[in-house]
Amino acid sequence: MSDMSALEVVGLSKSFDAVEALKNLDLAIEPGCFFGLLGPNGAGKSTFMSIISGFLQQDAGSIRLFGELLDPADPEQKKLIGLAPQNIALYKELSAEGNLSLFGKLQGLRGAELKARVDEALDLAQLQERRKSVVKEFSGGMKRRLNIAVALLHHPKILLCDEPTVGVDPQSRNAIFETLLKLKEQGLTVLYSTHYMEEAERLCDRIGIIDHGEILRDGELDNLIQELPDIDRITVRRANLDAQHHAAFSRFGELKEHNGSYHLKPADDFRLSVFYRWVEDESMDARNFVVERPSLENLFLQLTGRDLRE
Repeated sequence: MSDMSALEVVGLSKSFDAVEALKNLDLAIEPGCFFGLLGPNGAGKSTFMSIISGFLQQDAGSIRLFGELLDPADPEQKKLIGLAPQNIALYKELSAEGNLSLFGKLQGLRGAELKARVDEALDLAQLQERRKSVVKEFSGGMKRRLNIAVALLHHPKILLCDEPTVGVDPQSRNAIFETLLKLKEQGLTVLYSTHYMEEAERLCDRIGIIDHGEILRDGELDNLIQELPDIDRITVRRANLDAQHHAAFSRFGELKEHNGSYHLKPADDFRLSVFYRWVEDESMDARNFVVERPSLENLFLQLTGRDLRE
């Protein structure tokens, strides 16, 4: 692993009594990377975030931040990190502006610089028109956006986002995505934990699949998907396949019936060109056969046998 990594973790382990939350975890994230930590609830994502941000102490392993060993007590290192925790960390009785001003002062900002940073954060969170409104009146999505804005006030070099879309409506999720994609364009290093596969696919440059405290796979999405067969499944409605063709179709792999359709899991030697030649030779309509490509969720299920939304 390179000393130029924004975040470098070697042999990170953490247990809570008999439960191993993290198991000898290794990970390196380069500067400017938007890294997705993808796994089901209880996989170890929040424990990992809590250790990086200094709220928990690891049992074993080392952490380097931009080449330097991480010292949770070092205030200068803390300035490099922005944290948007899973649990909203805002003062509900204060306004959006009041929260930003307070947290900015805690980061050492004063005067004109503080005012400029507060305005910048309100723009980023799309909350300029609600700057004087108290947080307890905000929707879940507005609170989430403000939570992220607070984490960015001091211009950190790495942003930790722990499940930032939990409990928000689709419109608010899209607003959060817009905010995060702007940060991505600006080259900020982001560590983003989620149990939503589509979020990781939409936002992340690299994805680490985590379960039971271990990184099972780590890489760019296209490279991860290449581990799977080219075709995940072929589906055809039962009404579009007579008994004669059903028997021939089943020879292409493992065939199951569900909800009025046949679902074929292709055999290891399956070739799509041979399959379509058979369809053509039998004068069947190729449009009746739906070819499904493998997804990130397919890979996760193959590795763990668990649903991402557990």
